[in-house]
Amino acid sequence: MPSLFTKIIAGEIPCHKILEDERYLAFLDIRPINPGHALVIPKKEVDYIFDVDDEMLGGMMVFAKRAAALIKRVVDCKKIGIMVAGLEVPHAHIHLVPIKTISDLNFANAKAAAPEELAEMAQKIRGE
Repeated sequence: MPSLFTKIIAGEIPCHKILEDERYLAFLDIRPINPGHALVIPKKEVDYIFDVDDEMLGGMMVFAKRAAALIKRVVDCKKIGIMVAGLEVPHAHIHLVPIKTISDLNFANAKAAAPEELAEMAQKIRGE
């Protein structure tokens, strides 16, 4: 059964894309910890990030670096934090979270974002 993210890749479920190439996709989290919180996923469905082959995992990190740079240009933050939990959706993914302090990397702070807010943020990031 395809994961939620596989359905997003296929265009069956909408998302607010910020960066995409033939192997990876970055899009805004609908329950962001902070504005600009994005997910980076491989287009190949693999559940556990450490089951991703080395070449793809390395490429995923380089892609995440590109996405983080775009987010940092738009969002007022000290750094873009990176987190891998991998329990929410059975598809490897990296969280990129704009942070000012280490306590910002806390899923308890996540709140649903309005589609309009996500659309505006995605447009700003893509503009970079």
